[in-house]
Amino acid sequence: DTKSTMHAPYIPISITLLFLLFQQDVESFTITNIGRMMSHHHHRTPHTFLQMSSNHNQQPSSPQQQQLLSPKALVNRGMNTFKQGNVAESIQYFDQAEGGGGMSSITPFLWQRGISYYYADKFQEGSKQFRIDVKVNPLDVEEIVWDIACLNRLSSDNTTPKDQMMSLPKGKTDRRKIMSTVYSLFRGDGATEHDLADAGHTGSQSDEFYSLFYLGLYCESKGERSKAEQYMKAAKNSSYATGYGAADYMTDCARVHCQLRGWM
Repeated sequence: DTKSTMHAPYIPISITLLFLLFQQDVESFTITNIGRMMSHHHHRTPHTFLQMSSNHNQQPSSPQQQQLLSPKALVNRGMNTFKQGNVAESIQYFDQAEGGGGMSSITPFLWQRGISYYYADKFQEGSKQFRIDVKVNPLDVEEIVWDIACLNRLSSDNTTPKDQMMSLPKGKTDRRKIMSTVYSLFRGDGATEHDLADAGHTGSQSDEFYSLFYLGLYCESKGERSKAEQYMKAAKNSSYATGYGAADYMTDCARVHCQLRGWM
């Protein structure tokens, strides 16, 4: 069967986007919400808009020049640096985008920094980032499960008490079957690894990738490295990650994950 990915309607998004662009600061809005608005299936993918909107080949030659870059450009550089496997350096760019002085208007939208924190083994900082993000976007399932992954890694037995986990607002669910299953698995709400694997197998190519990716992240956070390796390598080599989904930042996460762990 031919697999397909759902896309958001074009016209309503454009109208909303134009309205918000006139209502808010263009730079911070570009970083924070364009990716989330323009994706109907997975909000990470459209951050390629940010990548295409800057010249990647012009690297700043001095700290002074870096300070002149816009937050959007600094986030782009952080993302591209992460893709090269330079996790610590990517965090420096995200910190610069924030302004270098702690919390700012952009802080709740630096989910990329939270991911970099995870791969830098800075799980406390990662959890803090994701929790700040969820206060602004309480329906973001992916940031909730990344937080749980960080908390599991902080725990001596790779488990997190239920009352310490973030959750969706009461009565709210994720409309995407794949992400609702991911959420249930990480929170221990009833879904099993088999359920998530099956949801990916019977869904689209992106569903297959995301099921494998989050199975890998889940198993690693639970201390099951052998299974994590199998899942993450399968995600990295999936048809989505090596095909039309190659521009999705999360496919870069799968590749960097394997690179850092030596899972080649």
